[in-house]
Amino acid sequence: MSGTSTLSGAASAPDSGALPALTVEGLEVSVRTEGGLRPLVSGLSFTLARGETLAIAGESGSGKSITSLAIMGLLPPPAVRITGGRIKLGRTELTDLPEGRMRAIRGDRVAMIFQEPMTSLNPVLTIGTQLAEAIRAHETVSKAEARARALEALRSVRLSQPERRLDQYPHELSGGMRQRVMIAMALALRPEVLIADEPTTALDVTVQREVLDLLRDLQRELGTAIILITHDMGVVAEMADRVIVMRDGRMVEEGPVRQIFADPQADYTRALLAAVPRMGAGRGRPPVEAEPIARLSDLQVRFDLKGGLLGRTQARVHAVEHVSFDIRRGETFALVGESGCGKSTIAKAMVGLVPHEGRIEIGGQTLGTLDAAGRKALRRRLQIVFQDPMAALDPRMRIGDLIAEPLVIHGIGTPDERRARVGDLLTRVGLSPAQMERYPHEFSGGQRQRICIARALALQPELIIADESVSALDVSVQARVLDLLAALKREFGIALLFISHDMAVVENVSDRVAVMYLGQIVEMGSRDQVFGNPRHPYTRRLIEAVPVPDPTHQRPATPRLAGEIPSPVHPVGSGPERVRLTDVGGGHLVAM
Repeated sequence: MSGTSTLSGAASAPDSGALPALTVEGLEVSVRTEGGLRPLVSGLSFTLARGETLAIAGESGSGKSITSLAIMGLLPPPAVRITGGRIKLGRTELTDLPEGRMRAIRGDRVAMIFQEPMTSLNPVLTIGTQLAEAIRAHETVSKAEARARALEALRSVRLSQPERRLDQYPHELSGGMRQRVMIAMALALRPEVLIADEPTTALDVTVQREVLDLLRDLQRELGTAIILITHDMGVVAEMADRVIVMRDGRMVEEGPVRQIFADPQADYTRALLAAVPRMGAGRGRPPVEAEPIARLSDLQVRFDLKGGLLGRTQARVHAVEHVSFDIRRGETFALVGESGCGKSTIAKAMVGLVPHEGRIEIGGQTLGTLDAAGRKALRRRLQIVFQDPMAALDPRMRIGDLIAEPLVIHGIGTPDERRARVGDLLTRVGLSPAQMERYPHEFSGGQRQRICIARALALQPELIIADESVSALDVSVQARVLDLLAALKREFGIALLFISHDMAVVENVSDRVAVMYLGQIVEMGSRDQVFGNPRHPYTRRLIEAVPVPDPTHQRPATPRLAGEIPSPVHPVGSGPERVRLTDVGGGHLVAM
């Protein structure tokens, strides 16, 4: 975390009197279809001052990323192209620039950080090779000098053990580390303009905090102008000087960040801000008092890592260590923590997808003692909704058949009765029975997640596991899905195991909360206990890292996290000591 206190929305001092770093005038971007050109971006105009952070906000499909690709000259030809307007980088006209000249500018004067670094980094080249190639593509330097510059770039983004990282491959780094590599690559040549397209959407809240602080610090050092593309209004509030709100390819509102948040003029802007989950909004509900529907006792999940000529087990991943909790009927029990802490592994163990030690009881039945018929019957009581609905839905099946499939497997109802049940479920999740003949690709991400919820409800389960079920959704779609889950929970008396790394969402929906770190529960209690009076330093760090959707909010000064997260991989024959986290040395969080 940043060691200095910074007023959000004022991280830089734009030079408004100088020539703008970037000028966009009347930009039109269109896609060629069978019926002719269809506009994706229409009449977009703005300027970006040197040293300024301009946020472009809006939901998926609003034209944010298409705008960034147009600026970078990366629109996919020939289907998508600029059909009007102009783009100027300083005094350089980019609109009709030949690809050869644009390639010289791209990366040197204007650079981009993409949302998913694994799709941008070459998986067969080391980090050092990729950084050095980017430098040598624009500057005449030796391989040795390029490697030295690459090392300096990794140090500038505060990547731990930078010398070692140079020789590692992308898959050997965590998501936050890969994003730091992308930032280092983008800033290695000190570009005039940096476009950050959803740079933290896929990151855990503490890693997001680190990346945002890093971007702000580097902007102060280098004077780079930043376009921040996001649908997270909390990130907008913390980072931006000005905001453009887009919808359906058009600008609906533009202005200083404090003005937009204090007095939004457009209905769409007001709706976006109203949908943002805010810390404190969920407090005060009494805890659910009921008997448990599920009970986990001393759960352990470990995975063998094999190697050597004989393929022997050389180490084990201790994914879940001695976890115990229960879930009461009708309550929302939240498991919260960062990626790799073991949340999803617990969910998979509960539905029998990974082997485990310890005891899992669902409705009084012990999972490990059931035969095939017993496990099949248990699935009527327990269903799961995964994070990625497109990966959970068979693209070759119509959604009516997908929702009816659990009924078919369990031999419930006649074909007509199942069809009527599917129509009723689609209505309950806010879709139309007339849509049951469509395929998954014909729906938006939020609609596909509603289909997954309808499928999970088909067997009228007593417990639904929602594993990061809203983390990939736009904020307004997320709000609608969460409202839907809450309404269905009340109507059917369903218990919900809500797995998430988003503390603001968890605080709004949960009755009880368990905080996980490195496979262990480090704190557990009612929502008001955990969020109102967090006892564990790791819980406090998670809460402090949540972006606050208020540009006037002054984040308290907190030291950055020191050291590396311990590895869950242990040699065979050695058991992990229980991790104890503590604040030492001026607030640094370490594992003991």
